[in-house]
Amino acid sequence: MREVAVRPARRACQRSAGRLLVTLLWGASAGPALGAQDPSTATPLFSEVASQVGLDFKHFNGAGGKYYLPEIVGSGAALLDYDGDGDLDVYLVQGTMLEPGKSPSQSWFAPDPGWRPGHRFYRNELIPGGSLAFREVTTETGVDSVSYGMGAAVGDYDNDGDLDLYLTNYGPNLLYRNNGDATFTPMEGMGAEDSRWTTSAAFLDYDRDGDLDLFLTNYVGFTVTGNQVCRTAGARDYCFPTVYSPLPDRFFRNEGGRRFVDVTEEAGLAPAFGNGLGVVCADFNDDGWMDIYVANDETPNQLWLNRGNGSFEEAGLFSGTAFNGDGNAEASMGVTAADFNNDGSEDLFMTHLAQETHTLYLNDGAGGFADQTSRFGLTRVHNYTGFGTRWFDYDNDGQLDLFMANGAVRMTRLAEPADYAYDQINQLFHNDGEGNYRETTAEAGAALQLSEVSRGAAFGDIDNDGDVDILVTNNNGPVRLLLNEMGSRHHWLQVQLEGVQSNRYGVGARVGVQRQGKRTLWRRAHTDGSYLNANDHRVQFGLGRDQEVKAVIVHWPSGSSEIWEGVEADRLVTLQEGSGKPWKP
Repeated sequence: MREVAVRPARRACQRSAGRLLVTLLWGASAGPALGAQDPSTATPLFSEVASQVGLDFKHFNGAGGKYYLPEIVGSGAALLDYDGDGDLDVYLVQGTMLEPGKSPSQSWFAPDPGWRPGHRFYRNELIPGGSLAFREVTTETGVDSVSYGMGAAVGDYDNDGDLDLYLTNYGPNLLYRNNGDATFTPMEGMGAEDSRWTTSAAFLDYDRDGDLDLFLTNYVGFTVTGNQVCRTAGARDYCFPTVYSPLPDRFFRNEGGRRFVDVTEEAGLAPAFGNGLGVVCADFNDDGWMDIYVANDETPNQLWLNRGNGSFEEAGLFSGTAFNGDGNAEASMGVTAADFNNDGSEDLFMTHLAQETHTLYLNDGAGGFADQTSRFGLTRVHNYTGFGTRWFDYDNDGQLDLFMANGAVRMTRLAEPADYAYDQINQLFHNDGEGNYRETTAEAGAALQLSEVSRGAAFGDIDNDGDVDILVTNNNGPVRLLLNEMGSRHHWLQVQLEGVQSNRYGVGARVGVQRQGKRTLWRRAHTDGSYLNANDHRVQFGLGRDQEVKAVIVHWPSGSSEIWEGVEADRLVTLQEGSGKPWKP
């Protein structure tokens, strides 16, 4: 196994400066600023290194000619620092055979010799080794279950400082509690179970009581015995979800880490029927309470606005986010929410089928949205079926760029089964800061030229060098790790939150970086979004050529706001709730 060298690690240290509590974990001097590049000669933006660093996982969907719908939908992954050593580990969700009594050897795509069923967990050996390498720890961590997996969610549901894991399945879901000793315990009977087809899940603190609640997005009522026959150009193919009945979503309130209680009806979420695939949580109307946005496949999307009294109201149609600008429901899969234009409000972007349009919803600051896809240059570049997606700043210039993981759900060409004709390349778009997105897929290098059936995309600084990397999962294909080769040439700042009154990791907090003479950059602490994935909990800021940070502001989920001055760039800082100065806008 070849190791990929990264910047030498700096051991954690702490210093106190007045009311400032900062943990400096990594430091790096920024290199030359990025300039215009000639794609034929420039260094690729990303390098694909999964197999070189020990991520030898290959997804298996169990397809065997019956075209069962779950085969084409999954699967996802999770990035989480499960052992608390300061680097991101990788959990990968696996499929199996859907038909009872069938052996994997009977699939069109029989696994390689030595293959074993079940999901996989890989420990990042960056710390203390200093070089990026992964070691499989599935059995020793206790997460060696076998199921037809879909995705994963990450959150510290019991507020003990260790990140827990929730696995979604076609079939019963599973909650894993992190024991704090690098092992997990499956927590059956905790009240957060659902045996239907769950796709994405999200942890959020909807009632601001300091612990994380759980929202599940359910898909359709497919069964093996009720499998329908559909065709493309006369050939047997996977059906659209509208052939089956939509399923209701589920919502669970956390009872102080002891157990969960189903409050779907109590919270007003019982009407949450749709072909749910993606979910993202944010305060979309800026009232201090976390809202929920659900991406539904060929049914209207739903925006659940938090009333602040334990209940939600559905505002998809009223807010302008249920349909696209032409009034059509689209095949919504991946979803991301962020302040992409630096105006202080959370906008939305969604991926769809190739014959549709991806959709960018611009927030007016009060939870009213307009389809502005064309205005920002994203209509004319839509050629593929998108799944995992995220606004992220790949070059650390302070502007949020956009990535899409692509792969078809209906055959792109007629082919023999062994050819698996659903492959497409992924796409990358650069935000020029003036209201335009320019496709930079070609500049990204060979890593984005791979034509595969991509689904999940998880984002985080996997090699701890100050920029955001991408983990891509492929349906019936290998995992890909796209290491960012360019972002660390600009200045950056990473913020890790430590809640006291708020939930332990500050999930849902809004973090702002004040800069001299420039707009404040606002980002959100979260692990949800994209598609079937959980992302790095650390909050990333690109600072461009400017190394100066005037101050960092945090709006905590508890409702308080604080400011820290004297924060330096090019490092990770940990901000503890209660250690900053009270702040009012």
